[in-house]
Amino acid sequence: MNTTSCSTVSFEFKGRFLPPVLILVFIIGLAANRWGLKSLLQNRKKLKIINVFVLNLGLADIMYLLTLPFLVVYYFMNNKWIFGDVFCKITRFCFNLNLYGSIGFLTCISVYRYLVIVHPVKVMGRLTLTHSVVVSVLVWLLVSVQSLPDMFYTKTFGNKSQKCYDTTDRMHVEDYLKYNLGWTFTGFCVPFLIILGCYGHMAVVLKTMKRTDKVQKQRILRLLFILILLFSVCYIPYHVFKNINLWSRVLSKQKICHQWCDGVYIAHQISRGLVCLNSALNPLIYFYGNEEFPAQLRRLLQRVRHMFNCLPLSDSRSLPTEETVDEL
Repeated sequence: MNTTSCSTVSFEFKGRFLPPVLILVFIIGLAANRWGLKSLLQNRKKLKIINVFVLNLGLADIMYLLTLPFLVVYYFMNNKWIFGDVFCKITRFCFNLNLYGSIGFLTCISVYRYLVIVHPVKVMGRLTLTHSVVVSVLVWLLVSVQSLPDMFYTKTFGNKSQKCYDTTDRMHVEDYLKYNLGWTFTGFCVPFLIILGCYGHMAVVLKTMKRTDKVQKQRILRLLFILILLFSVCYIPYHVFKNINLWSRVLSKQKICHQWCDGVYIAHQISRGLVCLNSALNPLIYFYGNEEFPAQLRRLLQRVRHMFNCLPLSDSRSLPTEETVDEL
C-alpha cells in the first residue's frame, strides 16, 4: 500500500477561503431573508400552507446567519476560538439546524406541490394551515433529534487558543464517521429521494395533462431549477466530501496517509463554503415558490428605479443654467 506523509495537507487553505465566503453569505443572506420574512409577516392574515414552510425556511437561515460573524473572527484569528466551548457547540448546532432544517422544509414544499398537482381532488379542503404548522414542528423536532448527538462530541481543543471543530477531534473521529454516515442517510439521502420522486412524477403528470395553467407550469419548473441548484451546488458536494474527509482522518490516525488526502481536505473546505451559500440561495424560494413575491419584488424595484430617476431632476433644479450664469 502506498503511503505518504500527512504533513502535505494544506490546513491553511481554510483560513484563506472561508472568511470571504462567510462574509458574502452573511450580507446577501441577511438582507434577502429579512426582506422575505418581512413580506411574509406583513401578509400573515393571508398566510397560505406553503408560506408556513417558507417562513420556517427563513427562520432557519436567520438562525445560522447570526453565528457567521463569530466564525469569521475564528478563521481570521488562524483557527483560534475565543468564545468558549458551549458557544462553539451552539454555533455548530445552529449550522446543522439550518442545513437539515432547510432540506426538511424544501422536502415539505415539494410534497405539498406534488399533492396539489397530482392529487388535487383528494387534498382539496383536507390540507389546512394547522397541518402545515404541525408538520413544521415535527420537522424541527426531527432535525433537532438528528443533530443533538453531535453536541456530545468534543468540539474544542486547547486551553487558551482553542479550536472549534465542525466535526470532532482526532480521538473520536472513528465513531463520528459512523454517526455521520447514518446522519447523511436519514437527513439528506431520504429527503433527496422523496424530492426526486415528487418532481419526477409531477413532470410526467404535467406532460400528459392537456389543460394546465402555463403560469403554474413555469412556477414549478423554476422551483425545480432552484432545488437542483441547491442540491447540486450546496448539499451533494458537502455530504460526499465530508464523509470522505472523515475517512481520510481515520486512515491518518492509523498512520495511513495517501496522496489524495490533501485534495480531499481542500475539496471538503470548498464544499463547506458552498453549503453555506444555501442561506443566500434559499430566499429564491420566496420569489418563485410563491405567486405574491414576484409582484412585491417588481413593486420594490419600481420604487428604487423611481427614486434614482428623481435624483437627476432634483440636482438639475439646484444647478444654475446657462441663462442664469449669463445674468450673473
